[in-house]
Amino acid sequence: MTRKILFITSTRIGDAVLSTGLVHHMLTAYPDAQITVACGPLVASLFEGVPHLARLIVLKKKPYKKHWAELWGACVGTYWDVVVDLRNSAVSRLIFSRDKYIFGPHIDEILHKVVQNARVMKLDVVPDPCLYTTSEQKNKAETLIPAGTPVLGVGPTSNWIGKTWEAEKFIELVSRVTAEGGVCSGWRVAVFGAPSEEDIARQVLYALPEDKRLDVVAKGTPGEAAACLERCSFYIGNDSGLMHSAAAAGVPTLGLFGPTDHTVYGPYGAKATYVRTPESKDDLIGYEGFNSKTLTHTLMSGLSVDAVENALNAHFRKLQL
Repeated sequence: MTRKILFITSTRIGDAVLSTGLVHHMLTAYPDAQITVACGPLVASLFEGVPHLARLIVLKKKPYKKHWAELWGACVGTYWDVVVDLRNSAVSRLIFSRDKYIFGPHIDEILHKVVQNARVMKLDVVPDPCLYTTSEQKNKAETLIPAGTPVLGVGPTSNWIGKTWEAEKFIELVSRVTAEGGVCSGWRVAVFGAPSEEDIARQVLYALPEDKRLDVVAKGTPGEAAACLERCSFYIGNDSGLMHSAAAAGVPTLGLFGPTDHTVYGPYGAKATYVRTPESKDDLIGYEGFNSKTLTHTLMSGLSVDAVENALNAHFRKLQL
């Protein structure tokens, strides 16, 4: 009998990517399973390529939490073999299932998010995040990043200004590492950024030589961006969904951190590492009146180009690139 699995995951790109290790685990543990994924609209494209995907339920937020009622209506008529709920919703408690794994207060939130997810399913071995891109997504990626010399992926943006390293520092770093004698000498450079982040991303893009730059700014869905990242030979960027997607794609990744916690949200995987400001997260945001929504300046200024270049070179040596 084919097992039926319901996987309820995040609305945010980073958290959704970090949850994909559980999908990989279930596909391995239950190779005959059919998986239904429930997630937010922004991240749906990241799950389109999941093998044995029975259904992709897109949860569009509605007043009075009606989206949860709609999910219950879509799921209540099925007897599920496994339900994994990383949203701690009432839905998973109100449908029939043989096994249920629900994120809740029993999970230690000081652990890395990937480890937290593994604890939800009581796994002894923590599965790495793993993306499944579709053939259509791969085809689009090939048009944006054609085959040729290696590609350095750069993500100079993030979803709030506080954790955004200055564009001029990205420009200086890329200039150094792609110059003759640099670890990325002769490489092309692909610049990534979401539609709402175009101004900063294009500052970096247009500072590059025309024959070396690849424009991947606001060029498609998160799933298509992930397929583009798969074509990169190295990725460097701020703490963001793009950074997590690069690491999940198995691309050597260097994440830049300051006012966010690398111990919980650092890029995860054997080829991923981070570099952070000399100041801790608490040093940067622990002052009276801090509000990420009203902040108007970066909190990453303490991170020098030299420090990032040294971290990048060290990661190249470690991975023998």
